[in-house]
Amino acid sequence: MENILVCDDDKQIVEAIEIYLEEEGFRVFKAYDGVEALEILQKARIQLAIIDIMMPKMDGIRLVKELRRFSTIPVIFLSAKSEDSDKIFGLNIGADDYITKPFNPLELVARVKSNLRRYTSLGSEIVNDNIYTAGGLVIDDSSRECFVFGENIKLTPVEYNILSFLVKNKGKVYSIEKIYEQIWHETVEGRADNTIAVHIRHIREKIEINPKDPKFLKVVWGVGYKIEDEV
Repeated sequence: MENILVCDDDKQIVEAIEIYLEEEGFRVFKAYDGVEALEILQKARIQLAIIDIMMPKMDGIRLVKELRRFSTIPVIFLSAKSEDSDKIFGLNIGADDYITKPFNPLELVARVKSNLRRYTSLGSEIVNDNIYTAGGLVIDDSSRECFVFGENIKLTPVEYNILSFLVKNKGKVYSIEKIYEQIWHETVEGRADNTIAVHIRHIREKIEINPKDPKFLKVVWGVGYKIEDEV
């Protein structure tokens, strides 16, 4: 059973598409804005995404650009814009197909099947081994970049190394001493506490919506720090 993401800020459209896809045996994941969709794409194994272009928080164009950083799954754009220039632009930024509203649901289902067949024949999903995720937090080791819900976060080299280490080992708790040894490659001699604490504070200020109530980078009192496995 293939997993299909349907993302549109019009809930009636999403529910209608869901009915037709489920009748064909697909499992449907639903999202109503680009940020919510990106979270699903980073967590679940999605084989194809149907994405509206005009959405709140993050539009479909930006969403597909972020998706292409870590996945090659087929994307079908939905849009009320029917000009050839709009279609060409959508396809050029990374979409595989483009359907204008209003559309025939049966045609959409046919397009889904066609794109999945072509995708499968080319060798299934290509995953970037340099991408590590935790919810809306993405670490790209190939470019040493960090993204939070699609936004590029500027980190210092040390901040990046600490965050990258924790994201790659998300869910595991590491002591201050262990983090220090991993980053500086030397044994701790009583000087790690303040050094790590300062860097952790700076990282939280950059990646957390509310650093005092962190969702990603958690402290386990008396033990150490971890990146939450399920954000």
